[in-house]
Amino acid sequence: MAEIQKQELRNRALSIQGHMGAVARMIEEDAYCVDIIKQTQAVQKALDKLNARLLERHLDSCVATALRSHNPRERKRVIKELLDVFEATAKIK
Repeated sequence: MAEIQKQELRNRALSIQGHMGAVARMIEEDAYCVDIIKQTQAVQKALDKLNARLLERHLDSCVATALRSHNPRERKRVIKELLDVFEATAKIK
């Protein structure tokens, strides 16, 4: 992974971590529930964006390499891996 991309992803993750700290403080301070929900929704959007960037990077590198591979098992493996991730996400909701 390019160092600039890695730093961008790390910065996003640290930002999310900071927002979650704010959520914990809001809960501790008995903040208005709707305000906490708005904050957690913002965190969820940030996580979705981080996941999209990670997926894009994975598709551009690991998956593209595997799909160009002459090894059919490797191609099947990365496709199954992606399907498993999306299936797990669908079960959560």
